[in-house]
Amino acid sequence: MIKRLRQFFLVAIAIISISLGFIGGLSAQKPVFSHPLSSLTEAEINTAVSVLKQEKTLSETAAFHLIALQEPDKQEVLNFTPGKAFLRQVFLVIYDRSQNKTFESIVNLKTKTLSSWKEIPNAQPALLPPEYQLATEIVKSDPRWQKAMQKRGITDFDQVQISFWAPGILSQQEETAGNRLFRVLSYYKGKQWNYFAHPIEGVLATVNLNTGKITSFVDNGIVPISSENWDYDIKSLGKLLSSPKPLNILQPNGKSFQINDNEINWQGWKFRYLMHPRDGLVLYLVNYNDGEKKRPVLYRASLSEMVVPYGDPQPNWSFRNAFDVGEYSLGLLTNPMELGKEIPENGVLLDAAFANVDGEPYVMPKVIGIYERDNGILWKHYDFNTQRNLVRRSRELVMKIIATIDNYDYSINWIFHQDGTLEVQNELTGIVLAQGTDAQKQTEDNIYGRLIAKNIFGVNHQHFFNYRLDMDVDGQANSVMEMNVKGLPINEQNPLGNAIAISTTPLATETAAVRDLDMKHSREWMITSTDKKNALGVAPGYMLMPGGNSIFYPVEGANIRQKAEFATHHVWVTKYKSGELYAGGDYPNQTKPGQGLPKYIADNESLTGEDVVLWYTMGMTHVPRPEDWPVMPTHRIGFKLVPRGFFNRNPAINLPE
Repeated sequence: MIKRLRQFFLVAIAIISISLGFIGGLSAQKPVFSHPLSSLTEAEINTAVSVLKQEKTLSETAAFHLIALQEPDKQEVLNFTPGKAFLRQVFLVIYDRSQNKTFESIVNLKTKTLSSWKEIPNAQPALLPPEYQLATEIVKSDPRWQKAMQKRGITDFDQVQISFWAPGILSQQEETAGNRLFRVLSYYKGKQWNYFAHPIEGVLATVNLNTGKITSFVDNGIVPISSENWDYDIKSLGKLLSSPKPLNILQPNGKSFQINDNEINWQGWKFRYLMHPRDGLVLYLVNYNDGEKKRPVLYRASLSEMVVPYGDPQPNWSFRNAFDVGEYSLGLLTNPMELGKEIPENGVLLDAAFANVDGEPYVMPKVIGIYERDNGILWKHYDFNTQRNLVRRSRELVMKIIATIDNYDYSINWIFHQDGTLEVQNELTGIVLAQGTDAQKQTEDNIYGRLIAKNIFGVNHQHFFNYRLDMDVDGQANSVMEMNVKGLPINEQNPLGNAIAISTTPLATETAAVRDLDMKHSREWMITSTDKKNALGVAPGYMLMPGGNSIFYPVEGANIRQKAEFATHHVWVTKYKSGELYAGGDYPNQTKPGQGLPKYIADNESLTGEDVVLWYTMGMTHVPRPEDWPVMPTHRIGFKLVPRGFFNRNPAINLPE
């Protein structure tokens, strides 16, 4: 069985590589490494796996669930100078299915020795594709599932597509047993390829991967399966809209950004990037050169976790609360992009090296996009007296990845502006997770969503993203300030009632810095230097400027609220600790409540003059609509880190025309 699964995984990788013309690329890339944060190579992956296998005897069911560059010591990175020797290590997560045990390991690449090996009790790592094949075989061979399909007139089981979910909220019995579980959904393919449009509603199997058996099976009765063709390729759509005229994006003199190893330079910005199998795109050492010196803004920035709670209380739906980063390894689910499609023609596409369950390296081609784009007016003023019109166009640098997690597609964009602003924009598209229904017209008796097509119901749900931002504003000695704005009452000092006042409050400890948005007071947060002053005698800072957001709707006492506590507040701030990377905890799959941020702030450390980490949670609430079907138009949500007192004037004022 294991051999078949490994062959399946390797064949899938080979097919992708062949289709994209990248066979032979594994040995072709030979980057030169000059920095502790240079990307992990295939050779280094091979070395790490070889060392581990020499030191530890792994069983046939052991699998490598994560292989990544071990996060280097922050101080060593900050003190690094070119040519200086540095420690290079690899972090590995191994799960042994026969023992139901998870191990973490660190391999020293220079000495080729095992630096660390430890079991992590009660930890279930992220789901991986080879496990999907195993779960498919278990489900389709089960008589209960076969009977459920036959009741619905389905006798060719190859026409059923199996979809896999982390188990989400566990029953007490499941939690006590501690086994590795999958929840399994079924979809009917028939003659159409868009199986998401044909859910076999009411059928849910829970698979125990340790025993290879179904631990629970639910069939709530036959619900009609949509018979309409919701395929959306050109042939299926028939008559098309007229095409707009070509819009070409050209840079005849070349690109304005430079790439050296994994370091990017553009318009005063300099930073490094890595592709992490779990986090996806991670930025490091984000600095801005103000013309006089290079000034740090961020040490590390990444998407820390996501949670997607669905709002239907039926047992077949209430478990669906996906942690898309920690339960599914968002980085491994990124997919190749094409110039002129996901990114414009003037972009550059970059590869990333990962490893499969056997610890064998492979290249994911074209999974990072970087490009410049126009963004309208950067600044302008027209002087009527002199009739002088001074204006500059705005240019942005965008780095993008796109991860497809079952039905949803998430585009993560880091956007650098010429005025010193760093923006994050998430784009959500893909397919609404459909619920089968016998309804063909909208009724008022189902309040948990909306009918989006005949026999297809869209369940209300939310998407919450938490970003971990290790701020180093002009150095590591930082503090946290909250700014609130209010109108003052009419009195002797404010006779017309027009006064607008601002108050600034320091957030001195970790528990005091658990905060929420307040639109009434235009609330924003600022990370400031505590040992630097600008020309006005004020501490330079960077401001968190929120965009659209939502509150987390699961109520007090809800299981998912306890498990995804990071989503219950918009802002958290912690004192830097190297191992604190994930808002929902290191292993959110089948974990206990209270992991991640609630644990990180339990010691309530000081945030004054410290190396601080800003965690921002942003969410959107999705009440589906017919226009979201069969593929959703892109929805955007984001935030900005904006300089406040970091510069002495507009940093883009001296751009040439």
